[in-house]
Amino acid sequence: MNVVVEADGGSRGNPGPAGYGAVVKDAATGEVLAERQDALGVATNNVAEYSGLIAGLRAAAELGASTVDVRMDSKLVVEQMSGRWKIKHAALQPLAQEARELAAGFGRVRYEWIPRAENAHADRLANQAMDAAAKGTEAPKALDRSSPARWTGAQGTPTKLLLLRHGQTEMSVERRYSGRGDVPLTEHGREQVAAAAKRLAGMDGLLADGVAAPIVASPLLRTKQTAQAVADALGGRVRTHPGLLETDFGEWEGLTFAEAARRDPKLHRAWLGDISVAAPGGESFEAVHRRVRAARDELLEEFAGQTVIVVSHVTPIKSLLRLGLDAGPSLLFRLHLDLASLSIVEFYPDGNASVRLVNDISHLA
Repeated sequence: MNVVVEADGGSRGNPGPAGYGAVVKDAATGEVLAERQDALGVATNNVAEYSGLIAGLRAAAELGASTVDVRMDSKLVVEQMSGRWKIKHAALQPLAQEARELAAGFGRVRYEWIPRAENAHADRLANQAMDAAAKGTEAPKALDRSSPARWTGAQGTPTKLLLLRHGQTEMSVERRYSGRGDVPLTEHGREQVAAAAKRLAGMDGLLADGVAAPIVASPLLRTKQTAQAVADALGGRVRTHPGLLETDFGEWEGLTFAEAARRDPKLHRAWLGDISVAAPGGESFEAVHRRVRAARDELLEEFAGQTVIVVSHVTPIKSLLRLGLDAGPSLLFRLHLDLASLSIVEFYPDGNASVRLVNDISHLA
């Protein structure tokens, strides 16, 4: 994934009350992926600028970025990090070293000076942080659309997502890539989802004043059949969301792992190790993660503080768990999710999250 990091920092007094701001954007679309800001207490402008750079690089690393274009209105930081100016001030040397160590984790980092007017987003965040530093208060929480904030003591009422994978289909029996193909559940699959529905119907908190919790499903037949079994058990209603669709496997749809590997050996190997690589005519896991993250954000906004039953596929559910765990893309390849399994993740309004359950199939025993 290619991202742009815009960072800024400032001090009112130099040294004086200082703060920084940083924003990470998708290089292709300009979508804001994360924001960072914090008050630093008393510091210099240059310390604050470097602190903003470090925060932006760290956020890009958490997103799994491969290349980064850093854009800042600090000529000093840009020139020093590009290696054209020496770093003489002792207070800046350890900050520059920390930034270099973070930068070494990417395939490429490029630094560009921009006028202050083109750095307005990061400048706004930095000024908010400086306001907080001047008042001796904590900086406002910065947005992070990519992943929950690190655990600091969650605040507020969480939105709980009960993540149910669909039941068995003929494609899953034969272990074939099954993305957008609209296949129904098998008889055994219907038995699986009936057991899952019975379990959910017995869980606390899914009925409030006789009204069932919201049920949101992928628009494909296998997930709608699964969701409808839950709705029948709870007396609820199913709605669909396209953001919960499975990965589009393109020309590999319907092939087994071995068949896809024989058909496109080099591409298949690359696809297994790089989430930015897409199947021929299909969709990359990176694109799926962005899509699912956007769907998650919409659900959190619409159903804030509620429990929501989300019926989807293996990759979108892994992406939601990845967001809850604040984990890297390797989770997609290392986490196993069974058919008709249940997982639970809670997202708090302050950015924290808690994964409560993963791949539970006790109801199928």
